[in-house]
Amino acid sequence: MHPEFPDEDIITLFEEEVEDEDRDKWIMWFDVVSNAVGHGVGAVLVSPNEQYIPFMTRLGFDYTNNITEYEACALGIQAAINFKVKLLKVYGDLALVIHQLKGEWETRDHKLVPYQAYIRKLIEFFDDISFHHTPREEN
Repeated sequence: MHPEFPDEDIITLFEEEVEDEDRDKWIMWFDVVSNAVGHGVGAVLVSPNEQYIPFMTRLGFDYTNNITEYEACALGIQAAINFKVKLLKVYGDLALVIHQLKGEWETRDHKLVPYQAYIRKLIEFFDDISFHHTPREEN
């Protein structure tokens, strides 16, 4: 894979205090990516032994911010499935997507309904998956 969005400018990923019951869980962050080459989506998987695995792709269609966040989330979850992850904590900075995936908010935008349905199908591959909102100022 040729990286369209090289990670040489990634400054840091936040540290999380891991509770004992979460020691075997993988962590996934997702977000939109942008540089001089273009715009896309990205995700980072972190294994329980703190191995960082970044994924990114360019979007080749018109999109809204909400769609890009769903695309980024789906990218990360698909990667986790490919790595045969069964326990996953997902972090994103768009409250709308996180709360919709948690089932706390209704998905009314007809463009987002298929994304939510697709991710719900992907969730079935996990023994445990949880979604967490990270405010943008902490992202």
